[in-house]
Amino acid sequence: MATDYDAPRKSEDDSESIEALKERVPDKLSGAVDVEDADNPSGFELPGADLSDIELDVVVLPAQEDEFTCMSCFLVKHRSQVHHEDAMGYICAECSV
Repeated sequence: MATDYDAPRKSEDDSESIEALKERVPDKLSGAVDVEDADNPSGFELPGADLSDIELDVVVLPAQEDEFTCMSCFLVKHRSQVHHEDAMGYICAECSV
Protein backbone atom coordinates (compact mmCIF):
# COMPACT_ATOMS: atom_id res chain seq x y z
CA MET A 1 0.00 0.00 0.00
CA ALA A 2 1.40 3.40 -0.99
CA THR A 3 1.59 6.15 1.65
CA ASP A 4 1.16 9.80 0.83
CA TYR A 5 3.56 11.53 3.22
CA ASP A 6 2.45 15.00 2.09
CA ALA A 7 -1.15 14.47 3.11
CA PRO A 8 -2.24 16.14 6.38
CA ARG A 9 -2.44 13.71 9.29
CA LYS A 10 -5.65 13.25 11.23
CA SER A 11 -5.81 11.81 14.71
CA GLU A 12 -8.11 11.90 17.71
CA ASP A 13 -5.99 14.69 19.28
CA ASP A 14 -6.76 17.05 16.40
CA SER A 15 -10.32 17.52 17.63
CA GLU A 16 -9.29 20.35 20.03
CA SER A 17 -10.53 23.77 19.11
CA ILE A 18 -8.39 26.86 18.65
CA GLU A 19 -9.88 28.35 21.81
CA ALA A 20 -8.78 25.33 23.87
CA LEU A 21 -5.25 25.61 22.48
CA LYS A 22 -5.11 29.34 23.25
CA GLU A 23 -6.06 28.65 26.86
CA ARG A 24 -3.19 26.17 27.26
CA VAL A 25 -0.54 28.52 25.79
CA PRO A 26 0.44 31.38 28.13
CA ASP A 27 -0.01 34.90 26.85
CA LYS A 28 3.39 36.28 25.78
CA LEU A 29 2.29 39.88 26.39
CA SER A 30 1.06 39.35 29.92
CA GLY A 31 2.69 41.16 32.81
CA ALA A 32 3.66 37.96 34.62
CA VAL A 33 7.31 37.78 35.58
CA ASP A 34 9.15 34.47 35.48
CA VAL A 35 10.45 33.94 39.01
CA GLU A 36 12.98 31.26 38.08
CA ASP A 37 15.66 32.52 35.73
CA ALA A 38 17.21 29.56 33.93
CA ASP A 39 20.00 31.74 32.51
CA ASN A 40 21.25 32.64 35.99
CA PRO A 41 21.43 29.56 38.22
CA SER A 42 21.77 30.19 41.94
CA GLY A 43 25.37 28.94 42.04
CA PHE A 44 26.58 31.47 39.47
CA GLU A 45 28.98 34.13 40.77
CA LEU A 46 28.83 37.56 39.20
CA PRO A 47 32.04 39.31 38.10
CA GLY A 48 33.65 41.36 40.84
CA ALA A 49 32.66 38.92 43.58
CA ASP A 50 35.11 38.56 46.48
CA LEU A 51 37.08 35.37 45.81
CA SER A 52 39.97 36.12 48.17
CA ASP A 53 39.19 33.20 50.50
CA ILE A 54 39.25 30.58 47.72
CA GLU A 55 42.40 28.55 47.19
CA LEU A 56 43.18 27.22 43.73
CA ASP A 57 45.29 24.12 43.13
CA VAL A 58 47.29 24.54 39.92
CA VAL A 59 49.83 22.07 38.63
CA VAL A 60 52.69 23.83 36.84
CA LEU A 61 54.77 21.68 34.53
CA PRO A 62 58.35 22.68 33.73
CA ALA A 63 59.18 23.59 30.15
CA GLN A 64 59.65 20.49 28.01
CA GLU A 65 62.67 19.92 25.78
CA ASP A 66 60.66 20.68 22.63
CA GLU A 67 59.14 23.94 23.99
CA PHE A 68 60.32 27.52 24.31
CA THR A 69 58.96 30.74 25.80
CA CYS A 70 58.46 33.59 23.34
CA MET A 71 60.10 36.74 24.68
CA SER A 72 57.49 38.94 22.95
CA CYS A 73 54.16 37.36 23.99
CA PHE A 74 55.56 35.20 26.85
CA LEU A 75 53.61 32.14 25.73
CA VAL A 76 55.10 28.66 25.82
CA LYS A 77 55.15 27.29 22.27
CA HIS A 78 56.43 24.26 20.44
CA ARG A 79 59.97 24.49 19.08
CA SER A 80 58.62 24.30 15.50
CA GLN A 81 57.09 27.79 15.98
CA VAL A 82 60.45 29.55 16.52
CA HIS A 83 60.87 32.30 13.94
CA HIS A 84 64.16 33.75 15.08
CA GLU A 85 66.31 34.38 18.12
CA ASP A 86 67.34 37.90 19.10
CA ALA A 87 69.29 39.35 22.03
CA MET A 88 66.41 38.73 24.48
CA GLY A 89 65.69 35.15 23.37
CA TYR A 90 63.40 33.24 21.04
CA ILE A 91 60.59 34.98 19.15
CA CYS A 92 57.62 32.97 17.80
CA ALA A 93 56.35 33.13 14.22
CA GLU A 94 53.15 34.97 15.24
CA CYS A 95 55.01 37.81 16.98
CA SER A 96 57.52 38.32 14.18
CA VAL A 97 54.82 39.25 11.67
